[in-house]
Amino acid sequence: MMQRQKKHRNKMNYRKIRAIISGGGTGGHIFPALSIANKLMELNPETEILFVGADGRMEMEKVPAAGYRIVGLPVSGLQRKLTLSNLALPFKVIKSVRMARKLIRSFKPDIAIGVGGYASAPLLWAAGQMGIPTLIQEQNGYAGLTNKILGKKAMSICVAYEGMERFFPADRIVMSGNPIRKEIVRADEAMKSEAYGFYGLDPEKKHIFIVGGSLGSGTLNNAVTAWIEEGCPGGDNVEVIWQCGKYYKEAMDAFMEKAKAEGKGGKCLEHIRHYDFITRMDLAYAAADIVVSRSGASSVSELCAAGKAVIFVPSPNVAEDHQTHNAMALVSKDAAVMVKDQDARMTLMKTACSLLESPEKTARLEENISKLALRDAAMTIADEVYRIIG
Repeated sequence: MMQRQKKHRNKMNYRKIRAIISGGGTGGHIFPALSIANKLMELNPETEILFVGADGRMEMEKVPAAGYRIVGLPVSGLQRKLTLSNLALPFKVIKSVRMARKLIRSFKPDIAIGVGGYASAPLLWAAGQMGIPTLIQEQNGYAGLTNKILGKKAMSICVAYEGMERFFPADRIVMSGNPIRKEIVRADEAMKSEAYGFYGLDPEKKHIFIVGGSLGSGTLNNAVTAWIEEGCPGGDNVEVIWQCGKYYKEAMDAFMEKAKAEGKGGKCLEHIRHYDFITRMDLAYAAADIVVSRSGASSVSELCAAGKAVIFVPSPNVAEDHQTHNAMALVSKDAAVMVKDQDARMTLMKTACSLLESPEKTARLEENISKLALRDAAMTIADEVYRIIG
């Protein structure tokens, strides 16, 4: 695999450019897109950026909130069964390509950047046909269909996993990593102490951080409730930070109240803190001895940067089963543990407690996952943008 030298330019050489950034649909696509935009603006505040998304998708709200202009295309994904939406898809694609051409003619970009999601396909395809150079950022260890097609014509494909020459031309692959929040770092003792105070934790106990993504995870929540109903085996010296998600918070509140009233979980119940959303992810990671998480691309990259022993439970409800591929890329390097979604309810918390009892294994996992961290990904991608446009 080609990996270009991360030799950053003198800041004076970052001239004003015009860039279209396309994609979205999920936070896993939107956050990298915004990180790339922010880095380009940091390098030259006069740079002009236009986002292109899909009508009705998350990016149409999140991007303007971040201060950028976005235009929506009437494109959508293919449903798994015969629907009116599927029948209309070819017409939506044709209309979206026409709109993309019009946007490109009026905005006159120096480059088009695709981060995955429905809108990337018509925009980058049109850009390529019109002679505009394109760059793709693929977050996952298994490339999505859209990016595999677009990658054939892209001038550069920025990736976060090894072995991506299975999907893209090897001579155009750049190992950039995924952009992550700047505050996610490997914690020192001072940061750990702050984290214990922030979450009201006992430094003498072991700590598990369970995070199911911004919306929460029914699978991870069911695993925790099953463990509580069994009396929290192995949890006598454990405190838990549990992000159950806004969608599940009311049900989890009711469960915890009932468990307390019925005496389930024993004293361990007092040491489980559940939240709908975690505002200080940096401190939650810092406090944790082990993390239980889904294996979306951004989560994996953050856990590498945080250097945490992690148990991944890949979501089965994603395209091309890419979360399993993401997790296995780390498991194969002895940098993570994986529990299948279907097994999580009965085995996840037992696996977590067992891992806490093996400091040698957790230390090895921490060491190995830290080696996989690719920091300053947004800068690497921005440098690649400038290399392409000259």
